[in-house]
Amino acid sequence: MKSTRSLRSSPAFERFVLDQLAELGPVTSRKMFGGVGVYCGSAFFAIIAHDELFLKVDAETREDYERAGMHAFRPFVERPPSKTYYCVPVGVLESGPELVAWARKAVAVAARGGGTAPAGPRRSGSGSRQQ
Repeated sequence: MKSTRSLRSSPAFERFVLDQLAELGPVTSRKMFGGVGVYCGSAFFAIIAHDELFLKVDAETREDYERAGMHAFRPFVERPPSKTYYCVPVGVLESGPELVAWARKAVAVAARGGGTAPAGPRRSGSGSRQQ
């Protein structure tokens, strides 16, 4: 049985996240699997789904999210959650500078090859937004 819960988020939430991440550098987004993948350069470091932002984590950074009581990304209810992406606390999401600091750590995890990642963002076409 497949999950009927969509990964979609509102366009307004996606714009808000990308605006908050503007100081991070060349941030782009790409629609993928019903959600949105977020890249800094070629590093796939975040997912926007269910109007939540999930940043890439590893053994070193996961504790920050768990201490804050945040949950792992779970695209399908019948499958276990991913342990490589965690939801960002609302207080962090609402503070541009704090979000950029957390995002820098996620970009570093992605650059170290922490887990697998889909191909980089498309250079042109719909669904891509560059800041």
